[in-house]
Amino acid sequence: MGIKTGEEYINRIKSRKPEVWLGGRVVEDIYNEPIFKQPIQEIAKLYDIQHDPEYQDEITHICKETGERVNNAFLFPKTSEDLQKRSKLFEVYARMTYGLMGRTPDFLNVVVTSMAHNSWFLDKYNKDWSKNIKDYYTYIRDNDLFLTHAIINPQNDRSKQSHEQKETYTHLGTVEEKEEGILVRGAKMLATLAPITDEVIIYSFPGFTPGDERHAVAFALPIDTPGLRIICREPMQDGTRSMFDHPLASRYEEMDALLVFNDVLVPWNRVFLYNNVEAANRLYPMTGIAEQPAHQSGVRGYIKLAFAVEVACKVADSIGVDGFLHVQRDLGELVQSVEVIRSLLRVAEYEYTINDYGEARPNPDALETIRGFLPEMYPRAIEVIQTIGAGGLLMSPTGADFDNPELRVDIDKYYGGRSGVSAEERVRVFKLAWDLCGEAFGQRLLQYERYYTGDPVRKRAIFYNKYKKNKNFAMVDEVLNKPMQVAIDAVKQ
Repeated sequence: MGIKTGEEYINRIKSRKPEVWLGGRVVEDIYNEPIFKQPIQEIAKLYDIQHDPEYQDEITHICKETGERVNNAFLFPKTSEDLQKRSKLFEVYARMTYGLMGRTPDFLNVVVTSMAHNSWFLDKYNKDWSKNIKDYYTYIRDNDLFLTHAIINPQNDRSKQSHEQKETYTHLGTVEEKEEGILVRGAKMLATLAPITDEVIIYSFPGFTPGDERHAVAFALPIDTPGLRIICREPMQDGTRSMFDHPLASRYEEMDALLVFNDVLVPWNRVFLYNNVEAANRLYPMTGIAEQPAHQSGVRGYIKLAFAVEVACKVADSIGVDGFLHVQRDLGELVQSVEVIRSLLRVAEYEYTINDYGEARPNPDALETIRGFLPEMYPRAIEVIQTIGAGGLLMSPTGADFDNPELRVDIDKYYGGRSGVSAEERVRVFKLAWDLCGEAFGQRLLQYERYYTGDPVRKRAIFYNKYKKNKNFAMVDEVLNKPMQVAIDAVKQ
């Protein structure tokens, strides 16, 4: 029990037979499918690093309940030190994937940990729900499982609630109760990396209204549960691209999927919330599943932004344009954006609070500010890469061209960079940049960063309304009232 190795994770992949559809066909062998093979290896590395003496004490701890070593994603944070331990885990995982894989195992394991730590909230509605989430936390902790989630409804008629859709079960909902559990039907998205995970957890953002009761549900299931269909989006790479030509897409393609539940049975012990609009709407604010995973996504976003900024700097340096003032201005802006996010993370971690149940939570305002800035800062970094690279991003030869002696002389002559930068070095930098800023792989990363936490316009409006509700604008009142008070005091004298 406790932390697993990459090989053990891969063996779990090989043992399961989920119903995965890719390009109009059923994938019979998940592990050997070219689209999934390298991403599986990248996730396996994250499991292996738990056993690396260089990192083990930084990203794992000894569980007091079992005496076994477990990942820090399963740590109940009660102190500043605990938050730092989790932050270190997030950063180590993010650096191993350059922040390009948003749904590494730590993310949802933190979500479940937060739900379990705040099971008191579910106790108010149904003690079985509370017990179920605590038991599920123990199960995934002790088996070191990898989860996906699907918390968004399909984009059908977005002007209507779930219960108002043309078909009752367009959005996932409960069909009926059975002796063994509940039967669910309908769809949810975006289940990132679903084909190569162990389990899926379902819950939803707030926004339910009366009539949505059947759609107010939260549960978890093995990814190969009968009746669960996984429909993958079009791949961003075909699984055969070389690492020379596509250094990122060849390794870090995160498959997203629509999950279709065709009358799937959810056992009662896997139900965390059911048929309760109020509980579903309060799940996010009351269980910490906004702040705690926002800590992980903030660290990951910081590393992803820092990586993009490094790419921009390398592109500029490789062709000698970073001596121009306007390029220095743009690169300076990007470097400062990284420092803004880093500083906000430190504020979030050090200005923590302890709730009534002993849970340490990072500063929510700082984390929400990161969520407001990253959807603007990351696209700006991509824009700068595109601007600096210009037409050169479209004109890179392939690795096979470099291997051809007849072409090599011309390539070395015409693709070289500034003094001291060879053609191969410049081309490799530009290919890296194009993977990040031009290819479908990079555009998916861009769209992901804009919307991974929801509509950025709506999120910022919610943040403002919360600010207005909690602030009394005391400084404005003070400056307006002070002259009046001075005049009154003068009259009294």
